[in-house]
Amino acid sequence: MQKLILFFSFLLISTGVLAQADTSAFVKFNDFNNAVLNGGVKKAEAQKQFETIIKEIHLIEMRSSRINRSNTQWLFPLKGYKSNAIGGTHGNGYFDKGYRYLDGNKHGAHPAHDIFINDRNQDCIDDRTKKPVDVIAVNDGWVIACTNQWSSTSDMRGGKFIWIYHPVDKVFTYYAHNNTIFVSPGMQVKQGQKIAEVGRTGYNAYKKRSPTHLHFSAFKLVDGIPVPYNPYEQLKQAKTL
Repeated sequence: MQKLILFFSFLLISTGVLAQADTSAFVKFNDFNNAVLNGGVKKAEAQKQFETIIKEIHLIEMRSSRINRSNTQWLFPLKGYKSNAIGGTHGNGYFDKGYRYLDGNKHGAHPAHDIFINDRNQDCIDDRTKKPVDVIAVNDGWVIACTNQWSSTSDMRGGKFIWIYHPVDKVFTYYAHNNTIFVSPGMQVKQGQKIAEVGRTGYNAYKKRSPTHLHFSAFKLVDGIPVPYNPYEQLKQAKTL
């Protein structure tokens, strides 16, 4: 019987019957995250939605023919760069006190590391290579939310952002201020895969006073809500491309 169940599961996946259900889980999270950004989700409601969505994503993970691995060592999120590009001194630009995910676009603190590129004229082109800088996935995972739309008149602070969920480690990573995004919700990405190019999108990142950078954060679920943790040591030890 077990072999028969596995056979029919494989058949459903290979013929695309499960594709619509699988995609819907990521659409739910993307819609949910947009609602949070707009200030429309309460904590109790958020916990229930998160629990449901994460369970669905883990079911998708079980059905997937591509296995997500827990690579013990991250890849640095910017191709051609390493941890000395992180702003501040010894990672002191990270500050999560007072941060609440559910505060959305109005959240406080800075639970992230800004990773700066060489871009004196702020054209989003690396001064050394004369090319855009690739943003890469630090580990295997699923793209659960992103937006490739942003206007300079918008007050959204993240600009063009990407959320990736790494189900093996139960960790979320967040990449903001991108120029161009090459992924969409529901895509499975592998460690080192190009997901975007560094940009200047976002309310503060767009301003001339802000050097061109990637805003990078990491989160774990605590009581059903994403809570930031400091990934500085992981970034320091990350391999580079």
